[in-house]
Amino acid sequence: MPFSRPSPLASDLSLPPPYSLLAMREAVDPFAHAREIALSAGAGTLVWARRFHLAEFALVLEPEEPLALARRVVYAAGNALGDALSIHAPPLVDIALGWPDAIRIDGALVGGLRLAWPEGTPEDAVPAWLVLGATIRVIVMQAGEAGLRPLLGGLDEQGFEELNPGTLVEGFARTFLRETSLWAEEGFDAVRQNWLRRWRGEDTEILDDGDVLAGGTRRSLREALYTPSWLDPATGAFWI
Repeated sequence: MPFSRPSPLASDLSLPPPYSLLAMREAVDPFAHAREIALSAGAGTLVWARRFHLAEFALVLEPEEPLALARRVVYAAGNALGDALSIHAPPLVDIALGWPDAIRIDGALVGGLRLAWPEGTPEDAVPAWLVLGATIRVIVMQAGEAGLRPLLGGLDEQGFEELNPGTLVEGFARTFLRETSLWAEEGFDAVRQNWLRRWRGEDTEILDDGDVLAGGTRRSLREALYTPSWLDPATGAFWI
């Protein structure tokens, strides 16, 4: 498994093998940067933007399945992010997943996931890379009173007072390894069942290809990932 050259800022985080950290200044978009370097950097490269109010990072992956199946990794990532948050959660806080990419805490949207692959990759071909991006709002910045936006929030408003972005990224790195190991050992059904435990919507079936069936309607995972549900499509920023 190829890795990028270690960053001189790698000591900012402690990541287990096989991750290779690329720590960036706060102005860098880690999701965009990871896509630019994915082919040369290789699997395990984790690009982290050192922001104090956001836990924002992107991970380069090299799947072994065709694209139509490989994008199911977003479910494993949702499970891992939920587990990483739960370690630091106050008692009785509900950490839920919204299909296919949103993270909610006690009903408030705090962030989500993104997934990219090389443009033009056929559905039945193994993509050269995937880039998995994640953003969690740790501190709400200039968004008005919480009572005026009950469906939007940050970790600071949900009782995660001691959790900083770096600690969350480190936690995700560990829980994602655990989740992908579970997938390898027990199959996708184990990942699917873990994800559904944090789903709070209508009765939904996750199909073997990652699409969902809800209310008799089939929804495409591929199409859903094109437009992240937790971002304003007009601005590319958080819904506020």
